Amino acid sequence: MQNTYVTRLQVLAVVIVIVTASAMTLHAQKFSVLYRLGSKSTDPAYPSWIGLFAQGRDGNLYSTSQYGGKGYGTVFQLTPAGKVKVLRGFAGQNAQGGLPTGGLTLGTDGSLYGTSAGGGLAYGTVFKITTSGKFTTLHNFNGSTEGETPYAPPIQGTDGNFYGTTCEGYNQVRGVVYKMMPSGKMTILHTFSGRPGSFACPLALVQGIDGDFYGTTLGAGGGGMVFKITAHGEFTALHTFSSTDGQFATGPIIQASDGNFYGTTAKGGSNNSGTVYKMTPAGALNVLYNFKGLDGSPFAGLLQGTDGKFYGAASRGGTGTVGGLFQFTSKGKYTGLHSFKFRSPTGDIPLVSLFQHTNGTFYSDTYEGGLKGCNDGCGVLYSLSMGLGPFVSFVPSLSSGKVGKTIQILGQGFTGTTNVSFNGASATFSAVSDTYLTAVVPAGATTGSVTVTTPGGTLTSNKVFRVTP
Repeated sequence: MQNTYVTRLQVLAVVIVIVTASAMTLHAQKFSVLYRLGSKSTDPAYPSWIGLFAQGRDGNLYSTSQYGGKGYGTVFQLTPAGKVKVLRGFAGQNAQGGLPTGGLTLGTDGSLYGTSAGGGLAYGTVFKITTSGKFTTLHNFNGSTEGETPYAPPIQGTDGNFYGTTCEGYNQVRGVVYKMMPSGKMTILHTFSGRPGSFACPLALVQGIDGDFYGTTLGAGGGGMVFKITAHGEFTALHTFSSTDGQFATGPIIQASDGNFYGTTAKGGSNNSGTVYKMTPAGALNVLYNFKGLDGSPFAGLLQGTDGKFYGAASRGGTGTVGGLFQFTSKGKYTGLHSFKFRSPTGDIPLVSLFQHTNGTFYSDTYEGGLKGCNDGCGVLYSLSMGLGPFVSFVPSLSSGKVGKTIQILGQGFTGTTNVSFNGASATFSAVSDTYLTAVVPAGATTGSVTVTTPGGTLTSNKVFRVTP
């Protein structure tokens, strides 16, 4: 039996070792520490990769930590104002799971979906949890044909099913891509193979506007690859990284508003400190930026903000040599935004991608720093304001549908809403709460933005809604 806890630490150690300590130019900083972890004995601790955040129907943020709670990780809630609540503390790598590393995905049923790297049958689990804390284990990975050690949460596709990945499979597989029904019934879509000891390890997935799923592997082909896979399991390797264009594509890939894909690598490039890359849907990849000693090395993925720019985190670099936040344009212009300092109350070593709340502000966490005396720091939860205004988003984030379909919308200030419009066509709607509403795709709707007219102003969707025939 392979120890998933050891495997988790080995992967984390590999990536932390390969990033380069450096310095980064500090620009205008609008950074705030919301909460120093370790302030309570049951707090989350050392939140780490991949650790993706999700916004719930209630307007709060949710994620996981692989330590803290009862010792083996937590599912926690963060309010935009900085209050923290642990929804579940894992007591060990037992039948209920343990070491949840991936973060969470909001499902259309209002529950949050995630994975644990350990527990279950000892190879990891898929679980769901409500925002009130009701926990359900959906699937236990078998450690062989299904792989083990899932590092990322499953994402919900437009068909209502969940799609995700696992890493090694006790020398039987090099990882898998799976499809899971909301009930937990699982189908393996693709198995990564290779000689014993080879390391593929597929990571987080994203659904493209073409309906296919895109992702990266940590090490297949030496430096990792970008691949796509259909909901029926048709697999295509789009690009294999070399030392010149990047290695260790640890951060989740994203599809931007221009239709291209963007991502980071933690190593490789002209300075062996990582890259930011742009890739067409057909797999043509160009390096936009080669990180160097002054920038650090990006471990987390990118986020496209509502201003069209990209935001990310380097787990080394900055004036304090322990990480920084940066901004990119699609043309490759780099701007440093914030530098973390070693063992600082403001945190250090950011490993998790930024998340933009519908209030316009970015949120994330750091692996260390924060509370003095907490084993040199338990991490912090922070916000980064770039002065961007509020907007609305869909559940799932990539949404499409026919006339008559009911869609779910997240935002704020929905009480008293007077109109919901699909690219100019008014829809019937129900403001369920101040942060969540539903709307029916109206006759005459065409592909475009969705707007919500509230007493506080008109909010526009951060993504295009595609009306299907």
